[in-house]
Amino acid sequence: MSEKRIYVDYNATTPLNPEVKASMIEDLDIYGNASSMHASGRYAHARVEEARRAVGTLLGVYAGGNLKDASGTVIFTSGGSESNNTVFRTMERLAADKNGAAFKEGRNEFITTAIEHPCVLNSGKDAESLGFRVHFIPVDQYGKLDMNAFTAALGPKTLFVSVMMANNEIGTIEDLKEIARLVKAAGAWIHTDAVQAVGKIPVNVRDLRIDYLTMSAHKIYGPKGVGALYIRKGAPISPLIHGGHQEDGIRAGTYNNPGILGFGKAAEIALSQVDAYGARLRPLRNRLRDGLLEKIPNIKINGHPVDVLPNTLNVSFPGAEGEAILLSMDLAGIEASTGSACASGSLDPSHVLLAIGAGPELAHGSIRFSLGWGISEEDVDYIIESLPPIIEKLRAMSTLIS
Repeated sequence: MSEKRIYVDYNATTPLNPEVKASMIEDLDIYGNASSMHASGRYAHARVEEARRAVGTLLGVYAGGNLKDASGTVIFTSGGSESNNTVFRTMERLAADKNGAAFKEGRNEFITTAIEHPCVLNSGKDAESLGFRVHFIPVDQYGKLDMNAFTAALGPKTLFVSVMMANNEIGTIEDLKEIARLVKAAGAWIHTDAVQAVGKIPVNVRDLRIDYLTMSAHKIYGPKGVGALYIRKGAPISPLIHGGHQEDGIRAGTYNNPGILGFGKAAEIALSQVDAYGARLRPLRNRLRDGLLEKIPNIKINGHPVDVLPNTLNVSFPGAEGEAILLSMDLAGIEASTGSACASGSLDPSHVLLAIGAGPELAHGSIRFSLGWGISEEDVDYIIESLPPIIEKLRAMSTLIS
């Protein structure tokens, strides 16, 4: 095994930014419970609110930075999955409330897409099991929402729409502003899973006119186990976790102060670097793409050619199996992924690649390279030089077996 380690799995998780790590270590001395009324508790709570302000600023919650003019609130959760589940559970309760307007208007249909993260897809399936109609809208060959199918499903019975901002596997960025416009015109609520988008591209909830947005700290060089849910002012919300009064009664449980404070620091840094992030990583992504296309015959780039995250490259290698490619790359010191980290261990082909028409063979032979701040041109060139003999060898073995 090579002693060299090149990590290109940043969409799965990112390393702690050194400034975030230093801030968290310092904040470990803040031992007070943020719900307590004494001085230590008040100080801990004040630091939580500073972090909330930083996360809200990253999302554009405040108009012109004016903290008094907020479009909504940000609550802290354990991560993206909890945030997404909270919104779906809210909508299920809203639709089932016989005294509510949604029930009386017959709004009991949900819309999402075929390429969502498993926590959204499975939340949609859960809603189906409870008797609600859920539309899983298809996408085109690039991963863009099929707008004809979407507008056909959207109507007076639609209560809720959830469309991810950017796909975690192929990096395609959806036309969320237009989607939100149509949803609001139909009188429905709209949510976006923006876990992969925040920090990589500019995100402004005011400009998008969305009601709910999900994000996670460990995707922006912050700690694992902490996330956030943006809730537009006036949008309904029901707690997923019942208990105490924390987060205005929306999310019970003792505050994870170290995680939340690290999240705030990561958000602050991400906001200052979002333009530089794209400027640095997009050329590296394109260099990797062009190098692989030049060096390896018969490969396919998955995702939109233009509307794509600046760090994400998904490549199919016909004739080579994805797990075998990963293991061979790992021996060469290259750490990548076959898709979503939450789907690792599954033998099923990627639902995202199947949805864009890749077919089982291509889906099984696809690798996701997701770059980050730690990647250099030299690293990219090493991948370009190392991968061709790996693919050639695996294809030869596949030919011999067949």
